[in-house]
Amino acid sequence: MSVEDDPAGDGDAAAPDAPSSLTMEDVAAAAGVSRTSVSRVMLGQKKVSEDTRRRVFAAADRLGYVPNVLASELASRGTSTIGLLLRDAANPAYGLLFTQLQEAAHAADLTLVSMTVTADNRGQRQVAGLHRLMGMRVGGLIVATGGVTSEQLEPFCSRIPIIRAGRPETTEHIHAVSYDEVHAGRTLAEHVADAGHRDVAIVVTAEGDSYPEFVRGTTMAATLAGRGVRIIPVPVGAGPRGGVDEAVALATEGRVSAIMCPSDLRQLEVLRSLAAAGVSVPGDVSVTGCDGVLHGADLLGLTTYRIPVEQLAVRTVARMAELLAARPGAGVVAERLPGVLVPGRTVGPPSSRKEP
Repeated sequence: MSVEDDPAGDGDAAAPDAPSSLTMEDVAAAAGVSRTSVSRVMLGQKKVSEDTRRRVFAAADRLGYVPNVLASELASRGTSTIGLLLRDAANPAYGLLFTQLQEAAHAADLTLVSMTVTADNRGQRQVAGLHRLMGMRVGGLIVATGGVTSEQLEPFCSRIPIIRAGRPETTEHIHAVSYDEVHAGRTLAEHVADAGHRDVAIVVTAEGDSYPEFVRGTTMAATLAGRGVRIIPVPVGAGPRGGVDEAVALATEGRVSAIMCPSDLRQLEVLRSLAAAGVSVPGDVSVTGCDGVLHGADLLGLTTYRIPVEQLAVRTVARMAELLAARPGAGVVAERLPGVLVPGRTVGPPSSRKEP
C-alpha cells in the first residue's frame, strides 16, 4: 500500500468489503490508549507496557483491524523497518546469523524484512532481491551474503544506508561488520603446521562464489607456504562434489597428510568420503573446517574455527541504528571480528604411512 492509497496518512488498511475504513484512532479509542501507543504496538516496539499491548491487540481483534506497517512508517517518515538479504538460510552459519540478527533488531526496536537466496548466477538473483527490498521502502539494508560483489552493491549505497554483515568489504566506502577471515585462515593453518604436517591439500573456493571462503583458503595457503609446507590447492568447482573427491584421492594416495576445508559442511563431506574409503581420521589424514556453529560439532570432535555470529549480529544492528540516526562524523564502518580455534579430534600428527 502506498501513501497515495492512504490519504489520511494513517497507514491503515481495511478489508475491501468493510463498511468504513478502520484507523489507528478507532483502535486507540476502543483500547483506551493513545494513537502513538497503538502505532508502537503494531510496529513491535518495546516502549509500551504489557497491559497496553494486550489491550491494543484485543481491541484490534474485536474490530477486525489489520495494520499496514510499511505504509504507516512511510506516512510518518519512520525508518524502523530494515531489509535483510541473507544467503541460503539452510546453511547453519547463515541460519544462526538470521536468528541472531532478528533478536538484536527486536532489542533495538527495529523490524527486519528478510529475503534469502540459494542457488545464484554471479549474484544476479541476490541483486534482484536487493531491488525488491528497496521497493518495500525499507529504511536501510543489511546484506548478509558473500555472493554480492562490492561493484554490485555500490549503486545502492547512495540511495539508502547499507551495511554488510559477515563478508569482509574490499572497498573503503561500503559499511561492513565482518568476520576476520584472515585470522580464521591463519589460525587454522598454524594449527595444522604446528601438528607437524608438511604436505597439505587446501579446498579453495573461487572468489566470485564465496568471498569469505576464498579469503580463508588463500590465507591458509599463504600461511602454510610461509612455514615451508607443500600446498596442493583443490578448486571447489573441480568435480561433481566440489573438490571433495579430488582431496580424498590425494589422501588415499598418500600425497597429503592433511586436508583443509573452507567450511564445516565441506569438512563433513570429506570425512564421509574418507570413512567410505577406509581412511582413518586423524590416524591416516587430518581434516579441518571452519564456522564452528554446527549442532553436535563438539560431539563429532571437529577441528574448526568458531566465527563470532552473536557478536556480529549485535554490532551490525547497532551500527545500522547509528546510520539511520545519521550521526555526523561517524565515518565508514569497518569492523572485523576474530573468532577462536576449536581444536578437535580430527587433527593429529602426520602418520608414518607412505605413498603406495
